[in-house]
Amino acid sequence: MASVSFSNIKKSYGDVDIIRGVSLTVKSGEFLVLVGPSGCGKSTLLRIVAGLEEITSGEVSIGSRVVNDVPPRERGVAMVFQSYALYPHMSVRENLEFGLKIRKESPELISERVETAAKMLGITDYLERLPKQLSGGQRQRVAIGRAIVRQPDVMLFDEPLSNLDASLRTQMRVELKKLHHELGATMIYVTHDQVEAMTLADRIVVLNRGLVQQIGTPTELFDHPQNRFVAAFIGSPSMNFLKGTSNDGRFVAEGIDVRVQKPGIYEIGIRPQHLEVTESENAALTMVVEVVEPMGWEAHVHGKCGTQAVVAHVRHETIASIKPGDTLKFSVEERYVHAFDSDGNVL
Repeated sequence: MASVSFSNIKKSYGDVDIIRGVSLTVKSGEFLVLVGPSGCGKSTLLRIVAGLEEITSGEVSIGSRVVNDVPPRERGVAMVFQSYALYPHMSVRENLEFGLKIRKESPELISERVETAAKMLGITDYLERLPKQLSGGQRQRVAIGRAIVRQPDVMLFDEPLSNLDASLRTQMRVELKKLHHELGATMIYVTHDQVEAMTLADRIVVLNRGLVQQIGTPTELFDHPQNRFVAAFIGSPSMNFLKGTSNDGRFVAEGIDVRVQKPGIYEIGIRPQHLEVTESENAALTMVVEVVEPMGWEAHVHGKCGTQAVVAHVRHETIASIKPGDTLKFSVEERYVHAFDSDGNVL
């Protein structure tokens, strides 16, 4: 395993700037997730590490070696693609062996690594099958196994779970997390799904329009977003953003009366999970319920505070009594209120 460093990386296609100056370091053995909306540059950064894209300017290092001009096969990286990229005419065993045979490794070493990877991924019983005889989850395990057998310094994942159904994605997230603990490998993972990012990452890099918005642990990004974009992108359901006027330590609007001790507030943000149903007359938010989304052990309640849309997370014990048209009151601790200026920066 090895660290990966980006130093002022820029990538343009003609007049279109995709990466606009990214500098960051992936620690050796770290599971780092690149996350952001489509077109933010996350897959381009991954392909730059793999050597599949040339950079316009800047430096990429793997370990202590600058790899700008190093061919992909000599970088010590392995990549797992969204489309699995398995050879359809080869058995699972042959797919796993292929890269090692190209490198002319010994038959004994190839057999040992294939058997080890197959056992680790639970695909030993499928080694003689063709890819078309496997489920989507099994094919993805084979694609990951093909990367593992090479014992790369860095493993790269480009939205590997996006073709799987919801239950398989959940299962594979757990498997990937376990795999990282077992291998201790440096992993860089690209996704547009912030739930994947939150559950998998040691650290997350949030990208937007080719620039890093924030780097931190999942908890840091959820609790302490540095700007409105990160606050909106991280968390499900998304943070509530409310406009009003700030005066004498309170932020007020129709249906809103929130204590917040910061000057120059343009907008506040409150996560649905931090709103608590209350009977107090001094409620922070007063909502008229429009839609209730029961989810078994919890519900998301959608409504309006005056004319502003709000979503609240409600515990299961109160779900049955809530219906459209009801008026609900919510409290919120001041430490959970995020204040933003007119440029979207955290105050």
